[in-house]
Amino acid sequence: MFYEFNAGGMKLINEKDIRGDCLTAGYITLSRLKDCYRKFGFSKSTLDQCQEERRYFRSSVAVYEDYCFCAITVTDASHPQEDEDCVALYVKKNLFLVVDVYDRDMSTERNFKAALSRYPAATVSLERLIYAFLDSLISKDNRVLEDLEFRIHKLEERIFDGEEDADFNRTLLDHKTDLLYLRNYYVQFMDLALELLNNENDLFREENLLYFRIFRDKAERLMQNVTMLSDNVFQIREAYTAMMDANLNQTMKVLTVISSIFMPLTLITGWFGMNFVNMPMLKWQWGIPAVAVLCAAVVTFMVALFKKKKWW
Repeated sequence: MFYEFNAGGMKLINEKDIRGDCLTAGYITLSRLKDCYRKFGFSKSTLDQCQEERRYFRSSVAVYEDYCFCAITVTDASHPQEDEDCVALYVKKNLFLVVDVYDRDMSTERNFKAALSRYPAATVSLERLIYAFLDSLISKDNRVLEDLEFRIHKLEERIFDGEEDADFNRTLLDHKTDLLYLRNYYVQFMDLALELLNNENDLFREENLLYFRIFRDKAERLMQNVTMLSDNVFQIREAYTAMMDANLNQTMKVLTVISSIFMPLTLITGWFGMNFVNMPMLKWQWGIPAVAVLCAAVVTFMVALFKKKKWW
């Protein structure tokens, strides 16, 4: 689908009716790009990039003599580790073309249509169209990051309330991985905005470059928020480790105290357990009660000593 903008407004046109003197925005699929990339004068290498298996975030724009190309990995901030969408952008003088490379939930088309209706048709420019579309990709991410911040804060509360469970480390790792994906995602947009601001092939009007600056600043703030949350996760991990060490130390302290209290009893029972012929009190009728009283007295003394020294 292609839309033409002029003083009379926006109208849907056919591909063959595209004119170079009117601003046009288009949305096509990858299969359609294969059929028409030569007509638009696009390099085959850009088509090859769209068809590659995408495993990494792209962070640069391919600048040609009369157009720019970039492929964007689109991450759902709510579920960063799920399959990413992929969209390719072609920008020529008076042409903004969005290629749906891979879209599992039709969000690319929705974002494209939202970008078209963001500004009045009579005031739309190429720079505004690009900004509106890119901004639609990250417009809801602030709320997602805010919700994630509260979830991370709840994890910290669980540590100090002693409510961490066996899955606590797994949860921390998931948050850490999510934030890693999101950091790369926003850095990608920052690099893209920087390349657009450079305007190497003079596709954009100088006075309209401010839209790319605005988008770059938004992406940078999101990246800074992600960095802050990553630091929080690291601090929670450190606090959790410290709490586990403190609990272990407390357990070892209790075991040490108990061992220290009963160590004299081991000595006493070991001494009176030696059955030599001339062993004192061996045949004394009060021998067992006397040793029991002695052991009780030693335990009482040791407990009192530990409490006085505040070791217990």
